Amino acid sequence: MIEIKGVTAGYGRTMVLHDVSLEVPVGGAVAVMGHNGAGKTTLLRVAVGLIPVRSGTVLLDGEDVTGLRPSGRVRRGLGYVPQGQQAFPHMTTLENLQLITTDRSAIDEVLDTFPALRGLLGRRAGLLSGGQRQQLSIARTLLTRPRMLILDEPTEGIQPNVVAEIEEVITDLTRRGDLSVLLVEQHVGFALRATDRYSVLESGRVTSSGEGGEGALDAVRAAMAV
Repeated sequence: MIEIKGVTAGYGRTMVLHDVSLEVPVGGAVAVMGHNGAGKTTLLRVAVGLIPVRSGTVLLDGEDVTGLRPSGRVRRGLGYVPQGQQAFPHMTTLENLQLITTDRSAIDEVLDTFPALRGLLGRRAGLLSGGQRQQLSIARTLLTRPRMLILDEPTEGIQPNVVAEIEEVITDLTRRGDLSVLLVEQHVGFALRATDRYSVLESGRVTSSGEGGEGALDAVRAAMAV
């Protein structure tokens, strides 16, 4: 669904990514892991179109979108949930959802995915817990009907029971076969359980990759210990 081929990119004259290649198949889920400063978020920002590449290409469903603005990529089916539990704090949960669509059936569908939000529709987003805001952030993105969902640190700073719920949602969504997921995550166990494959970034380079699942835990920990 998305192919990142030989990408070198960064900020100004400072290159953060160096000849990085990564692929997420249709209906597949890939986790990107690594220490702080490894280039994980930069990689996602390249995929979304927020950072131009110095060299290399980005393909979305076979189309070269390297020079395409983020809005154009969204129209082609890319959904992005950035780090930090994004929401408009002075608006209610329902109003945050209605910014994307007023279609009640579509809103009901994402509320079925995150049922905890049903009882919070009238509450201002700024009064939600971190986990509730993260669910709201993902729900808003799902309302755009993406075919490629990109998540940056979805478990950061949230309680363990919500981590389990988000893991279940990602697994259920990819199981349907019509949604691909690219996930950046520090929580190694969560990332491997929720995805089919993984890549480890170190200093802006892919140093390890393989199939996901609990069996990959030791390999990932070894790669990140280097």
